[in-house]
Amino acid sequence: MQPILHLSIPVHDLDDAVSFYVRALGCQAARAKDEFADVWFFGMQVTLHERPNEADEASPAGGTRHFGVTLGRDEFDAVVARLDATGVEWLVPVTTDDAGLPTEQTKGKVADPSGNVIEVKTYRDVAAALEVSPHSYPAASAHGN
Repeated sequence: MQPILHLSIPVHDLDDAVSFYVRALGCQAARAKDEFADVWFFGMQVTLHERPNEADEASPAGGTRHFGVTLGRDEFDAVVARLDATGVEWLVPVTTDDAGLPTEQTKGKVADPSGNVIEVKTYRDVAAALEVSPHSYPAASAHGN
């Protein structure tokens, strides 16, 4: 089985949260129960738990604690356009670092209705931006795959 990265986060209102992830980010809704719902966040299973006392609407401006996704440029542009079309306020506006260099990255951060901070980004050259080398990740055979 291919690994599936999974993240569970608290939200104030389950319906509002699912609507945001589906409408603003373009995620696919998945299973839903009374107290939680799953969305497919660009290949990752994100479980939204309705736990208003644990959610934090007052996210710090930069969103030090956040999760996100790195996309190809075309998909990144489509997600940014979708977010802009929904009127989402950017916590950190979309900016480009190292423009024109192999380490170029374009990124921005938004918050869901419960204050969970989400970063979207794209790299010009992933290997250069992340300093990926053959030693960065263990070979698949080391995991028994």
